[in-house]
Amino acid sequence: MHIRNDTPITPRGMRVALIFALAAERLTAFYEHGQWLTEAQGAGLAADWLSRSKNTLPLAERRQLSSLSDQLARQIQGSLSREAGMYTAHDMMESLDPNHQSDIAESLMAECERLLDSSAAT
Repeated sequence: MHIRNDTPITPRGMRVALIFALAAERLTAFYEHGQWLTEAQGAGLAADWLSRSKNTLPLAERRQLSSLSDQLARQIQGSLSREAGMYTAHDMMESLDPNHQSDIAESLMAECERLLDSSAAT
């Protein structure tokens, strides 16, 4: 996951970005290999990305974010044709580069925020 070095990211923003990035990885794995990442695999990816930006989160929280990303990825996959899903997964992966602008990614990032907020409310 790419985070702009000149823009500090808030803890909430980091969590939203992790949900988005993990959902992108999950969709890509599903469309390329026909398999969903496990919650543990997602939590491991989250730890890798966090360590690159010198951040950490407890395992329980990484697992929760992994679970939210799985929920989003399966929702996307279930609501789109295979071709549209593949395009969306590709666009999401491209959007991990901060220089890539995408209306689809912005919309999905808002959904990641909603998922995070609703999980905090329960």
